[in-house]
Amino acid sequence: MPRITTHNLCKYFVDNKKNVATAALYNAEADMPDKSFTVIMGKSGCGKTTLLRTLAGLVRPDDGQILFDETDVTDKTAAERNVSYLSQEFALYPHLTVFDNVAYPLKLQHVPADEIRRRVDETCKLVGMAQLASRRPRQLSGGQQQRVAMARALVKRPEIIFMDEPMSNLDRNLRAEMSALLARLHKTLDVNIVYVTHNINEARALADYVIAMDNGMVVQQGAASEVLSDSNGFVIQNLTEKTIETLI
Repeated sequence: MPRITTHNLCKYFVDNKKNVATAALYNAEADMPDKSFTVIMGKSGCGKTTLLRTLAGLVRPDDGQILFDETDVTDKTAAERNVSYLSQEFALYPHLTVFDNVAYPLKLQHVPADEIRRRVDETCKLVGMAQLASRRPRQLSGGQQQRVAMARALVKRPEIIFMDEPMSNLDRNLRAEMSALLARLHKTLDVNIVYVTHNINEARALADYVIAMDNGMVVQQGAASEVLSDSNGFVIQNLTEKTIETLI
């Protein structure tokens, strides 16, 4: 699995009415180890989602470089990067069954039908949805829908899964359940996970590497055990439970 590195990554969004450009990313320098569960943290509007979408190939940077190992992927599409992206919304097709929702990206890739069946069955079992494969999204709970979305992200066998606050719409009990599932999947599968959150408790539960952002810049990064215990670091000084609660 690739090590992810960015150099001087910049992204500007222009307000045409005001003729003003805002830097969502400014010289962002990040270095994420291979096979890591990397959590990107920061307050709302700090640039963490823009960084995630840029890494995933969904947003093109205005300047800078993205490397997967030694390969420059800055100008490659998401499909060319062999990644998956999981957002806050489940984005399931309501008219399709669980099986067909999970199978959808494989059908787009024209994978043979027998291989689709094998991989979908295997992935649904992995996330605990094998018994519900014939149901439609409206027949599922929020936690079950999230598992289906996760299965769809996994079934392509990506090298990296990018997750943008995927548990933000779940209640506390479901968050705990999904955290346990994510931790298990990361240990089981040979995959990098890059996960955005403003919840320090999620970072403590999941991360082995942490990146903190502020005003479009990476202001702290390192092993989770070090970053989340550094009393003088940005995370502990600015992203404590009390601070985070005001953002939820």
